[in-house]
Amino acid sequence: MSPGTNAAATDHPTTRPTEGTSGGTDSANAPLLEVTDLHTAFRTPRGMVRAVDGLSLTVERGKTLGIVGESGSGKSVASRSIMGLTPRRNVERSGTVRLSGREITDLSEAEYRDLWATEMAMIFQDPMTALNPVMKVGAQIAESMRVHLDLSKSEARERTMALLEAVHIPEPHKRIDVYPHEMSGGMRQRVVIAIALACGPKLLFADEPTTALDVTVQAQVLDLLAEQQRERYMGMILVTHDLGVVASRADEIAVMYAGRIVERAPTRVLFREMKMPYTEALLAAIPKLEMASHTRLVAIGGRPPDLVNPPEGCSFSPRCPYAQDRCRTEEPQLIESPTAPGHFYACHFPVGSPANDEIRVQLRRAGVSLPGDEVVLDETTVSPSSHASVRSQLAEQADRAQADRPAGSDETNTITPPHINTQADGSPAATEES
Repeated sequence: MSPGTNAAATDHPTTRPTEGTSGGTDSANAPLLEVTDLHTAFRTPRGMVRAVDGLSLTVERGKTLGIVGESGSGKSVASRSIMGLTPRRNVERSGTVRLSGREITDLSEAEYRDLWATEMAMIFQDPMTALNPVMKVGAQIAESMRVHLDLSKSEARERTMALLEAVHIPEPHKRIDVYPHEMSGGMRQRVVIAIALACGPKLLFADEPTTALDVTVQAQVLDLLAEQQRERYMGMILVTHDLGVVASRADEIAVMYAGRIVERAPTRVLFREMKMPYTEALLAAIPKLEMASHTRLVAIGGRPPDLVNPPEGCSFSPRCPYAQDRCRTEEPQLIESPTAPGHFYACHFPVGSPANDEIRVQLRRAGVSLPGDEVVLDETTVSPSSHASVRSQLAEQADRAQADRPAGSDETNTITPPHINTQADGSPAATEES
């Protein structure tokens, strides 16, 4: 790149590159990222903690994969393991990771450093801890460019100004010389995004990028990420616990539990035909607008499994309302839905199947409350229609995201706010654009 080039518009084209001409180690037909049977375990005094257990996924350039799951499901460890950011000591890591057709699983730390920032980058959860508190934000953005792009101090500063403008930080000529504590949480997160984008990576990991931000700022940050992805034609992995965030921003969703993907499908398909009871439970746990303040939220019963000594059979069986004897002895494998190609799930009694419907009938006769059933929490009734409305609204958001993409291009994501609101009667409530 020539000196003085606007960093916000360099390194990656805004249109799809001609197949086989992207340069470097790209393979003509290879996905941007291909992960096969990735295992990551941490050695502890109690034994090996199997944080990632047989993860397989692919990400195409210009596409977004959403990885969803509750805390402890292995989402963040999976991202770090793919990038080679897990510690070398007391960690066992196996499987295959290919980036643009090149296997990067067993690279040395020095070889990984050559890939970080230029080929793949990460946005971490907490911008306050991700930034150096005694270093000006401009210097932190310029640092990676000077190291990886061999720029002079003046060239790096010029591109830093362009990046600050690209991530919509007002008065970049002033903000470039402030410290992190002098900025708001939303501005700090924009700086973290600028650092991740500084060297034009092909693949961006966004690990809970809206944690601790208010709803309005969350929408702005997610809009910014989607805007930059379109301009740079990056692949992106969006890690979150919130199904509402990925509904209109991900092309495909992978649901993780106990270090494994338990359901994976195109976004529109997942919300219309979710099969895994865990996915259904995550959806039921989304707060409803009609719930009064200080009302106890709907939660998934039990607790995540011990990853040192996981349960036999299905890891979700101790918490699953539909679990049968087979679930407790036989581990389900990912299988493809016969009615929806590309939809995979790991369940012996998937939601919507005749066997699951029969179990539901028996449980309701026994007075057992199921996800989506009417429940009363502190005198507040949450109706089945409300649960169905949330699911329907998420599916409609995914449909709009697909329909509103620019003509002739299937790689960009429509920006819609992540709010999942329902009215008291269970119908979708209007949301405001941020």
